[in-house]
Amino acid sequence: MINEQRLLERFMRYVQIDSPTMEEREFALILMKELEELGLTVTMDDAAEKTGSNSGNLIAKLKGNAEKETILFSSHMDTVSPSRGIKPRIVDGTIYSDGTTILGGDDKAGIASVMEALQVIKEEGLSHGDIEIAFTIFEEGGLFGSKNLDYSKFDAKIGFVLDSGGDPGDIIVQGPAQNKIDVKFIGLEAHAGVAPEAGISAVQMAAEAISNMKLLRVDEETTANIGTISGGGATNIVTKEVVFFAEARSLDNDKLKIQSDHMVKCCEDAAKKFGGSVEVSVENAYGAFNVPVDHKAVKAVEDACGKLGIKTRTTTSGGGSDTNIFNANGIEAVNLGIGERKPHTLEEHLHVIDLINTAKIVVELMKA
Repeated sequence: MINEQRLLERFMRYVQIDSPTMEEREFALILMKELEELGLTVTMDDAAEKTGSNSGNLIAKLKGNAEKETILFSSHMDTVSPSRGIKPRIVDGTIYSDGTTILGGDDKAGIASVMEALQVIKEEGLSHGDIEIAFTIFEEGGLFGSKNLDYSKFDAKIGFVLDSGGDPGDIIVQGPAQNKIDVKFIGLEAHAGVAPEAGISAVQMAAEAISNMKLLRVDEETTANIGTISGGGATNIVTKEVVFFAEARSLDNDKLKIQSDHMVKCCEDAAKKFGGSVEVSVENAYGAFNVPVDHKAVKAVEDACGKLGIKTRTTTSGGGSDTNIFNANGIEAVNLGIGERKPHTLEEHLHVIDLINTAKIVVELMKA
């Protein structure tokens, strides 16, 4: 069924096509041509204009040959840096880069698996319903491709996102909401040696606020983190401004609000204590999703894996993905483990058997 050598060669070829975030066009055009050759109708949307990328999202459709439910498959085309000039190599059944770049299995392993499955479906004339594909841009750094998809273009009400580091057979049914929290403390400059009491230290305010925050693992469903902090100049000047960027995440939307409000209050209290001021911006990056473990999308994956002898488990994720956005737009989607190992690092790698099993699962889902 799966042509393992063709699948492996496809993946190795894909990762050598540069597609860093916002520069996905070359890869998108190659995928567009290959999808059309497989008989799909393909369009590129206008997400480039909305996001600043040089490419839009790819939306592709394959008409079914049987009365079955329409299903969506999705993976993202962009890769994190450093991802130019990737040189993949295979060592003892595992694919690595040469160590100077990431590998790009996140998410080209997902794309290669979908493409191989489509080719198998076509070559073998297998029975399937309507199949819809969304290959998105700008997933890394904000899910901006999926946020700018025109969901009226899709008929599918269930979907499968192939973009998780778990084993093939892992079904991510729950993912967190995230708030971005940007903070600027504003104090008053003064000479730190001559008249420090005339100043208001933005550093002191920021330190007070952060020291009073519940951070990192807040509870089993909630996390929070200060990502970057900057400000100040010479040691003999009381610092006027300090800026920091933070985030809060939770599997529970109410808990996310509670945590975000807590962090804002810590900032406001610190500014008041020292007589300065603070500007705080809270922006929701994406909402949480929670797909019931008895949902038909979950059952479909379990059935597919059962036929293949692959063990399944339902689990949660601490990270965001396009899955969050699809669920928020009426497509009940789960994220699937595809064997991404150490993504976003120079040690990223992918076991060949995981790539093969992922493609096999996709074929079974397309047939289901």
